[in-house]
Amino acid sequence: MKSVYFGIKYHPDNANKSIISEFEKCFAKHNLKSYCVARDMEKWGERSFSAKKIMQETFAKIDEVDLVVIDVSEKGVGLGIEAGYAKAKGKELIVTIKNGIEISTTIQGTADKIITYNKVSEITF
Repeated sequence: MKSVYFGIKYHPDNANKSIISEFEKCFAKHNLKSYCVARDMEKWGERSFSAKKIMQETFAKIDEVDLVVIDVSEKGVGLGIEAGYAKAKGKELIVTIKNGIEISTTIQGTADKIITYNKVSEITF
């Protein structure tokens, strides 16, 4: 089973918990084991870490995985950092974005593949 680091805009109140769960189901459907900081490190807010510790863990996890998927449907500086780090480490980088949302030229130039979607369940990796 391939492993995937999943990056998505951080929300301190876990406002995007449902979409993270949808992505998890999609990854499982494609035989991918995913890691997401909010879910796996912070345990949906039960645990708290410094920004430095989170980035150390993020980089360590990206180093370990086979694939990096970054959802840029919401903008976030951290997502660009994760994408750039993954690319610098030679990881395959897939960027996902909801249909109708503009994607930055920087992310377009960094991604190995861009997947637009209406529903997460329809994504094929």
